[in-house]
Amino acid sequence: MQYRNDKYGNKLSGLGFGCMRFPRGLNGKFDYGKSEELILTAVENGVNYFDTAYLYAGSEETLGEALRRHDLRDKVNIATKLPFLRCGRYADFDRLFDEQLARLKTDRVDYYLIHNLPTPELWRKLTDIGVEKWIAEKKASGAIGQIGFSFHGTQDDFLKLLDAYPWEFCQIQYNYMNENYQAGKAGLQAAAAKGLPVVIMEPLLGGRLANGVPKKGVEIFSRENPAHTPAAWALRWLWNQPEVTVILSGMNADRPLRDNLKTAETATAGCLTEQEAAATEAVKAIFEAAYKIPCTGCNYCMPCPKGVNIPAIFAAYNARFANGFVTGIMQYVTSTGVNTPEKNYTVRRCVKCGACEKHCPQHIAVTRELVTATKKMEPFWFKAVIKILHNMQRSGKRDRNR
Repeated sequence: MQYRNDKYGNKLSGLGFGCMRFPRGLNGKFDYGKSEELILTAVENGVNYFDTAYLYAGSEETLGEALRRHDLRDKVNIATKLPFLRCGRYADFDRLFDEQLARLKTDRVDYYLIHNLPTPELWRKLTDIGVEKWIAEKKASGAIGQIGFSFHGTQDDFLKLLDAYPWEFCQIQYNYMNENYQAGKAGLQAAAAKGLPVVIMEPLLGGRLANGVPKKGVEIFSRENPAHTPAAWALRWLWNQPEVTVILSGMNADRPLRDNLKTAETATAGCLTEQEAAATEAVKAIFEAAYKIPCTGCNYCMPCPKGVNIPAIFAAYNARFANGFVTGIMQYVTSTGVNTPEKNYTVRRCVKCGACEKHCPQHIAVTRELVTATKKMEPFWFKAVIKILHNMQRSGKRDRNR
């Protein structure tokens, strides 16, 4: 495992464990047993930074129990986040933080973030109710080690936030497809210039840079260096930059975890050759021509009040262009339930309430893009085929009930 320093010289593993995507069971909840195995494997192989959040339902509890059960708390750093939109008064800070400590089964948080802080104006609202005093008290008591913020917003606002408070680290979305998006490379370099460690989220763009690279892109990577998987290419592109401190990966199975661990052993600053950098740029151009909607599958837009499976529709739509119509349409049918009358989670349910757009960190015009995606995913013959499938299902049910 390669390590990089935080603001005070503490060693952080270059690969961090993003706990938002722990494996889930059939009930939709985190599978503790599988998650525990992944946590243990990660720690055994040098990962010492685990990122979770209050809003990742069940994640803090899963991480906390695994660390407690195996006496690992002092071997790792816990990063979790304050859901600041739930803070209307000073007492809310302690109420939420104490709940997090109980979930995590610990008496301290090593790296604490203001979750998804998008603008200086919202930071000022927090300062108006005393957040700076509260942070100072928690740091003085040792309950919080270092304070930072995670960010989804404009580059201009990110640069202003850097100057709004003496932060000790920050977390941004960044990958070779998002080089100039949100905080972007300019934000990364500005934070590093102030001495702030930068933690990277969405390094694989919700898995798309691992499993959704267009065929032509995979061929380019393979010709240049067949030893690296598409995911390894994406991670190495990030580790190549000395300003990157920790890369968070939501590893929900043993294979991607071990692949990332292997990549982390040799991915150092300056590890990319000129030819590899050029290959990545070529793949980036192919992606840009193929992907239509910048959805990362973060699920912040969910649950939809009407049950529309928004991330699945966008993922299928992008897959249609990147991986072919058949792949896209199969993904659309299976993930939206359009072929089952009782479970149709397509845009037909949408009432354009806009709830999804308020929560989208990518600022996607969700309701508009849903209509666009559906037009492409449901060609003129689609409804006729689905109707036949529905009739077949109803006929089968009648036969079984006789």
